[in-house]
Amino acid sequence: MRARDLGVVIGEHPTGPANAITDVKGVRVGHTTLKRGGVNTGVTVVVPHDDIWTEPVFAGSHRLNGSGELTGLEWIRESGELTSAIGLTNTHSVGVVRDELVAAQVRARGAGLYWSLPVVGETYDGLLNDINGFHVRPEHARQALETASTAPPAEGNVGGGTGMICHGFKGGIGTASRSTETAAGQYTVGVLVQANHGRRERLRINGVPVGELIGASKVPLPDLPKQYAPGSGSIIVIIATDAPLLPHQCTRLAQRSALAVGRLGGTGEQYSGDLMLAFSTGNRGIPPYAWDEDAFTAHPEVALRMVAPQLMTRLFDLTIEATEEAIVNAMVAATTMTGHNGFTAHAIDHDLLHHALDPNTSALEEIS
Repeated sequence: MRARDLGVVIGEHPTGPANAITDVKGVRVGHTTLKRGGVNTGVTVVVPHDDIWTEPVFAGSHRLNGSGELTGLEWIRESGELTSAIGLTNTHSVGVVRDELVAAQVRARGAGLYWSLPVVGETYDGLLNDINGFHVRPEHARQALETASTAPPAEGNVGGGTGMICHGFKGGIGTASRSTETAAGQYTVGVLVQANHGRRERLRINGVPVGELIGASKVPLPDLPKQYAPGSGSIIVIIATDAPLLPHQCTRLAQRSALAVGRLGGTGEQYSGDLMLAFSTGNRGIPPYAWDEDAFTAHPEVALRMVAPQLMTRLFDLTIEATEEAIVNAMVAATTMTGHNGFTAHAIDHDLLHHALDPNTSALEEIS
């Protein structure tokens, strides 16, 4: 189930064929999901293109609030290039997934004097998952990488999003896309989120105060520990596009995705790690890095393309719309979960959501 299956349409621009990040040609997504007893966690991997280990892509990042981790960003800020697949998992499994992505690059490149600084993001699933049991192992990251596909990715309680909570409802993985026609051809922007952020009362969809209308008497709120600050959690936003962007333009797309988080009611709370990464596959042929590279290469220049500044506003709109819908898709696709220590996160009720967004529904009182 997705937002559009309930009649929820966000924005005005057309989606890609699958309304998913994999609408950007060459992008693949894989999940490994772990569900057993109090274990509810996993790994999600986004592969920008098949040769990412030996052919970087331009990228840029943004931090709405930094109570979280997205490894490899210093090199992206320095070089403007993404040199690895992207992993998503729980907070205490970042190192395991990162190490396996390093191993994947070694398998791809073989012997040589090079370095690997892969990107791995995290959100905290310790309310629904036995996070301190360290259940994510290298083989789980490798499975997600090796099974990554161009098919529309599964959403909700899958992969790295298995044990996540979003705006007081069950959250997880969500994806969406937007496309636009230009004189140079069609450009697509695809987004994938791992959503584990926000407060119920602040949730707004298309301007409707859904979190107020679907109150705790209709869908119970998670019974948070007393010391757990409301809104604590995180969201990781991954943006892919085939528009030929330079690194500074990728950074600008990453910045705009934070507006989508805010439009839905996210405020970047004190203990929320809200981190965004955008990459472009529109420029290819960027050489890999190595200590033993040939400084006197016969190809000292790389021919590049750049989207005209006049088109950036449209790409901003595509990014904001796709990010909003990806977050809503994460909640709509998720199902109620009882996990570690009997803690329960309830899924958003589809009928109540449809009713809340009905223009004839009063926005002044909770749905009865």
